[in-house]
Amino acid sequence: PEVMGHFSHTQRHPLAQDMSKRASNGTVKMDITLDEVDGFSATQLFGHGVCYTYDDVIFHPGHINFSADVVDLSTKLSRNITIRTPIVSSPMDTVTEADMAIAMATVGGAGFLHYNMSQDEQLANLLAVKAHRLGYVTRPEVMGPGATLAAVDELKTRRGFTSVCVCEGGVVGGKLLGLVTSRDSELVSNRGTSLSEVMTPASDLLLGEAAESMEALEDKLLSSKKGKLPVVNGAGELVGLLTRGALKDKKLLPPPGAPSLDKQGRLLCGAAIGTRDADRERAKALAAAGVDALILDSSQGDSTYQVEMVQFLKKAIPGVDIIAGNVVTQVQARRLLEAGADGLRVGMGSGSICTTQEVCAVGRGQATAVYKCANLAAQYGVPIMADGGIQNSGHVVKALTLGASTVMCGSMFAGTTEAPGEYFYMDGVRVKKYRGMGSLDAMKKGSDTRYLSESGHLKVAQGVSGTVKDKGSVCKMVPYLLHGVKQGFQDMGAQSLAHATELRNAGSMRMETRTGAAQAEGGVHDMHSYQKVLW
Repeated sequence: PEVMGHFSHTQRHPLAQDMSKRASNGTVKMDITLDEVDGFSATQLFGHGVCYTYDDVIFHPGHINFSADVVDLSTKLSRNITIRTPIVSSPMDTVTEADMAIAMATVGGAGFLHYNMSQDEQLANLLAVKAHRLGYVTRPEVMGPGATLAAVDELKTRRGFTSVCVCEGGVVGGKLLGLVTSRDSELVSNRGTSLSEVMTPASDLLLGEAAESMEALEDKLLSSKKGKLPVVNGAGELVGLLTRGALKDKKLLPPPGAPSLDKQGRLLCGAAIGTRDADRERAKALAAAGVDALILDSSQGDSTYQVEMVQFLKKAIPGVDIIAGNVVTQVQARRLLEAGADGLRVGMGSGSICTTQEVCAVGRGQATAVYKCANLAAQYGVPIMADGGIQNSGHVVKALTLGASTVMCGSMFAGTTEAPGEYFYMDGVRVKKYRGMGSLDAMKKGSDTRYLSESGHLKVAQGVSGTVKDKGSVCKMVPYLLHGVKQGFQDMGAQSLAHATELRNAGSMRMETRTGAAQAEGGVHDMHSYQKVLW
């Protein structure tokens, strides 16, 4: 058939073809042509010397011939690590410690432990993640028999726990001696009383055996109508704890799906380090403890220090993937890729609490940064991580379709149950603290190393401190977020990240920029009042 349309070879719409409608006798019924410009390819859109954020860009819908449930979002976290959920938590001291890393791996993603703490503290967090067993209470509180009820009171304030397992040595893995609950302690006036005096001894407790399946343990707890089920091994040592409250919460959460596991079947966990000499020893210690990937945490990754660190780590701990960054240009990215980086972290100044672009006048719009860096990294077979600027599922869709393999979230996960810190009330709203690693508060604890700042020098903030409201558990948030991403991929006609890459590279994925009025129209408007409930 005769090809219709007026596209030049370089401008022709990839879907432009013979749109002639023929009657059953073969005669032409109607000639239809496509407009010469109906959206742009990614190459055209990002080639005009203007950088764009996620909200600046809008994608055209594609053809749907599949359901959202069949969209496959499995992806590369780094060169040698694959995960099911393309979402990871940021190594910030108000976002990711052991609880967050456990939750993120449970829902198929990954968490990166921040390093604004001592080496021993970071190792303790890593070991807690690796020791966690799916289905058990995250980091059950364990004390020695000599601890007092005053310590239990402090625990209730700090973590909301009212029960304590009493073990030899005061650690998980010690011989279980007993259990202290609120019923054992609430009427004891002397808070200096030792736990050994008020605990229910292990011989009187209902216990689970480590060899039993999780389903059998849950059935035992439910049928007993008790609130706690300590699980021990053959030697009577505490392995984990199940609680009725945790089982109730589990039934209210969406199915988490397959978790992210390492080669030994333990939960996947990453960690951040710096580029100082002391960080070389920290990296070796983390590798020995089982860390799966290391992020070189710097706001500007294109430095001699980071190139040398990548080269050192690839030789010293070859079994651990090294993710370098942050970068926003191909020139920056190339140096780190040629140094041997297994992944790149992309983003500079796009986070909600980051003021780098304002203070230092450097950075780039995140949509442009992701697209440009992904194009280069793909030639090296290295995945990139879009770090910063993620506020909703639409932003995740845009980051992934522009070339990112994963997105890193900070503010989205701050304020969740698993985020470090305690809840408190401000103006009647339940909140947690959230701060940028470039804020003065964070720098006082040592995060200024990621901004290449020397001790003793003046410290200039590149971030702010603030609060975010309670968002519940990431175990609830991530599955809903993930399904929103799948619906976005369905609307664009992409069945997987690989398919989205194919459509983008072929020019079949069309997109445009939006004016401020178009962005306003694309959100909620013309309402007297409304409540935005995401899920």
